[in-house]
Amino acid sequence: MSGRPDPATRKSQTGERLTAYLEDARGALSGHTVRAVRADLERFAAWCAERGCSPLPARAGTMVAYVEAMASERAPATVRRYVSSIATVHKAAGERSPLEHVTVRRALKRMHRRRGCRQRQVRGLTWTLRRRLMEAAGDRAIDVRNRAILAVAYDAMLRRSELVALQVVDVTMERGGSASLLVRRAKTDPEGGGAMLYLHRDSVRLLSEWLSASGIGGGPLFRSMRKDGTLGGRLHESQVPRIYKAMAERAGLPARIVRRLSGHSPRVGAAQDMIASGIGIPAIMQAGRWKSARMVQRYGERLLAKRNGAAQLARLQKRR
Repeated sequence: MSGRPDPATRKSQTGERLTAYLEDARGALSGHTVRAVRADLERFAAWCAERGCSPLPARAGTMVAYVEAMASERAPATVRRYVSSIATVHKAAGERSPLEHVTVRRALKRMHRRRGCRQRQVRGLTWTLRRRLMEAAGDRAIDVRNRAILAVAYDAMLRRSELVALQVVDVTMERGGSASLLVRRAKTDPEGGGAMLYLHRDSVRLLSEWLSASGIGGGPLFRSMRKDGTLGGRLHESQVPRIYKAMAERAGLPARIVRRLSGHSPRVGAAQDMIASGIGIPAIMQAGRWKSARMVQRYGERLLAKRNGAAQLARLQKRR
């Protein structure tokens, strides 16, 4: 008779170890990261339970099979995240990381060779698209809020988690009608050093309209809201991309564009507008608080291609 625990017992043990890890990581990792790791591990544990294999520690063969199964239905970037989450919890539990197995690394390479590792680009809400969304928005209180959200997110190049964390007190009016916006904590600033960002006066006007219409005088800057105008608590970050998509649909944008909008779309669009305007990458990195140029180059790769050596040579040669 085998001494191995049955699938239900293994799943329970895995859940206990996962819970212990996440409790220990509380405060050291962002809430978004903790939620992602939990979801990834629960998915893996369920997959293992169906096949009667152990998720923690996971055998190399189990991981190879999981990578191949997920690669058939998920994007390569998503599969890489799954494996990274599994490896993180293995290390925290004192187990050997699955990524140390050469067969697992080969499985990931096969996936990339077969499907490529290029991620699909988020559609940026550039100034032109931003203006279309603004003009198409209605006059309800929720529309006033949505215009303010889009304006602030674009000017300050905010991630959705930063946007929903804003407080009324974080906005400081400046001479001339502009404002300074304090982002207290960010993905690249987990310890909360904070960053002071810029809001143009047209965005400040939209923000003032929202505060006036809602009657908000303190606390969270952006709140959930029913269509009848009833205010709720702090806006959840999952609502941010839905707001942009709803605004885009109202503006009549094609479905192929609407599908590619995300909570980061104003941030991406602002970066693309800066590149198109000839603003240098260091200044864009400073505005978006990126620590490396990689993401800026990815967001603006088509625009930057028009400035590369081959493009400059063609212009110097006056080719037609």
